[in-house]
Amino acid sequence: MIVFPAIDLSEGQVVRLRRGVMADKTVYSDDPAGMALRWQDEGAAALHVVDLDGAFAGVSANLVAVKAITEAVTIPVELGGGLRTRDDVARVLDLGVAWAIMGTSALRDRPALEAALVEFASQVIVGIDAKDGLVAVEGWVEASETTAVGLAREMEALGVARLICTDIATDGMLEGPNIDSLRAIASAVNTPVIASGGVTRVRDITALKAIEPLGVLGVIIGRALYTGDISLPAAIAAAR
Repeated sequence: MIVFPAIDLSEGQVVRLRRGVMADKTVYSDDPAGMALRWQDEGAAALHVVDLDGAFAGVSANLVAVKAITEAVTIPVELGGGLRTRDDVARVLDLGVAWAIMGTSALRDRPALEAALVEFASQVIVGIDAKDGLVAVEGWVEASETTAVGLAREMEALGVARLICTDIATDGMLEGPNIDSLRAIASAVNTPVIASGGVTRVRDITALKAIEPLGVLGVIIGRALYTGDISLPAAIAAAR
């Protein structure tokens, strides 16, 4: 199982939110590239980067920082936040991003997602962000009536290569992941799933390892790395 350290960007800084609320933001660094190098040096095999400003505004807003990250590290980077069209995806792939994450378009603009898949199939990941089993969009500001499991099945039918499944209620709360929700999604599809939200301690990774056979490819860890609740080397060792 791959451990993806998270680098969330807002106004060019590395930050973390609680439950996706921009008003509840903690700044951890003003050097995103330096943070990326730190995680690479500590053993990361890949990075998860989110343009939070882009996620809320619908337009990529931290591309300078993204480019600095991709130029600083040799490991692959997946990027989400504000990627709503085929052109958005092409733009960030040109910056050296390995995988572009589309979220809102998967629900609100299916033709845009399909257009990106036609050209960049293996490099497009769909992010499914949910609370109480229902998908949220527009930077988690708007709830929908679509279930996470239902959307996962639709994405599999389209041929999406990977899914990132985030439980909003646990994200940034240091309370452990929602194993039941992740199990439900992973059991419903054959598409590989990356877990996100709530991972705080080694035992959380051990719990995720138990459902790895269902197709859980990796886990994203954010706030717990920045607070020191878990070290990256310990997380990687547990994931192996």
